[in-house]
Amino acid sequence: MASTTASASTEAVKNIVLVHGAWVDGSGWKPVYEILSKEGYNVTMVQEPETSFEDDVAATRRILDLQDGPTLLVGHSYGGSIITEAGVHPKVVGLVYVAAHAPDVGEDEGALGKKTPSVLGKTPGAIKQTPDGYTYLNPSEFPKLFAPDLPHDQAVFASRSQVLAKSSVFSTPLTAAAWKTRPSWGVVAGNDQIINPDLERWYYARAKSVTTEIPGASHSVYESHPEEVAKVITEAAQTFVD
Repeated sequence: MASTTASASTEAVKNIVLVHGAWVDGSGWKPVYEILSKEGYNVTMVQEPETSFEDDVAATRRILDLQDGPTLLVGHSYGGSIITEAGVHPKVVGLVYVAAHAPDVGEDEGALGKKTPSVLGKTPGAIKQTPDGYTYLNPSEFPKLFAPDLPHDQAVFASRSQVLAKSSVFSTPLTAAAWKTRPSWGVVAGNDQIINPDLERWYYARAKSVTTEIPGASHSVYESHPEEVAKVITEAAQTFVD
């Protein structure tokens, strides 16, 4: 695996795969996608079913299999756990975490989040659950917790188009930690209320990620600050050019 990655990384990275987080879908990446595409990158979004952690990792690997060369794998929020597990794929040369979790082998983001609780974690009733075990963010809480720096109408639409996530996705221990064998970059959203920014900083420090902080940004940093997020991704991609 290491030799495959090393040989792939001598080529310019043109493939970027974007992985969304829980309760949303790949459409949120559109502003970042448009910037990267205009710069000549081949950008693909993963659409996760959010039915299990294993299903979401499999969906990501399926997209990675379709890439034609070295690939940068980017994850937002819960998507960070996904790219940490799926990032050992031989086509992946680097990882970018955007307001994201980055657990180690045997860890899960739910337990780590409880140790460093966010505003969401301290808001009773914000996370709802269906009788069959799927979670969603209370639509009335969504705009102010998930996306306070987006236009209100846009945040409300996101709250009404949530992808319900199986509760177990947050408590499934990882079996791989790609940040141990791949270079990584991390974006801290300074006003993140879904993941505590201190937890993001801790993750990225542990992974020795090149870290960028965007002051005042919400958990929806990839939509509210697409230029800054895209810049981190392009700078990461350019490090692989000889």
